[in-house]
Amino acid sequence: MSIATPIPQMALGHTRWAIPEGYIPSGDGHQSRALESHEAACILNTGDRDAHVEITVYFAKREPVGPYRVVVPARRTLHLRFNDLWDPEPIPRDTDYACVLIANVPVVVQHTRLDSRQPALALLSTIAFPA
Repeated sequence: MSIATPIPQMALGHTRWAIPEGYIPSGDGHQSRALESHEAACILNTGDRDAHVEITVYFAKREPVGPYRVVVPARRTLHLRFNDLWDPEPIPRDTDYACVLIANVPVVVQHTRLDSRQPALALLSTIAFPA
């Protein structure tokens, strides 16, 4: 029986990312978490060190909030719903926002939105802007 050892990986991506568009609608009537309207940052860490990520959220009519802090373990991915960010404060619903993610190691960031306010669900996904 052999013991599998992690294959060393070169860290892919960048340390700074921007998501210039965000919006979380208030109550959409879905009881299922899977169908709840949400914004997400899918963060991929292919490297051999944990990624410590700080997120700052920007608004049109108020000062930025942050940093929100998350850790993406080495050789893992994290699908982070902005709906779940509470510290230092929840992301306000029905408010346009943008964000910048800064990591201590290179990561890849994808932005995804599920809008379930209408019977025909809308899903959008795009790679964030590497800054």
